[in-house]
Amino acid sequence: MTRRQLTDEQWKLIEPFLPIGEYGPYPERLRDQFEGVIWRFRTSSQWREMPGEFGPWPTVYGRFRVGRDAGVFTALLEGLIAEAARQGQTDLSLVSVDSTTARAHHDAAGMRIGKEVMDALEEAAIEQERAREKGAARQNRTDSTAVTTPVRKNDGASGDGASSA
Repeated sequence: MTRRQLTDEQWKLIEPFLPIGEYGPYPERLRDQFEGVIWRFRTSSQWREMPGEFGPWPTVYGRFRVGRDAGVFTALLEGLIAEAARQGQTDLSLVSVDSTTARAHHDAAGMRIGKEVMDALEEAAIEQERAREKGAARQNRTDSTAVTTPVRKNDGASGDGASSA
């Protein structure tokens, strides 16, 4: 049996945001199904691999899809941030809306380079720039001496090399 994903206190905060329609879901299974969604994204598993204790996987996926389309997860995020702010437990600089990774330059990451290494890197960059300039100059010289070949007129031939007289 999989352990619970949420504590009772966390569930009390989340439950009001989840839709309970006229025909379902049954409130006693709602928590299991929501925890199934959490399990699925926490493990990066396929929906079909979900343990049966969360309910049938098509049902859990259906609840997730309906909630996603209805904006339940956005409202849940905003509600939990507001609740944390009310309790004085929020630092909005730590809130992340998505999981995009932005790689920083090594200077931003705190990498320290010694003077000798930095001088060598600068020298290599200068040499590379000189090589680029040489290559561009060489290419410009060859472009001006390009030989053009005259285009032969086909005279209405069908392309098979025969000409009409």
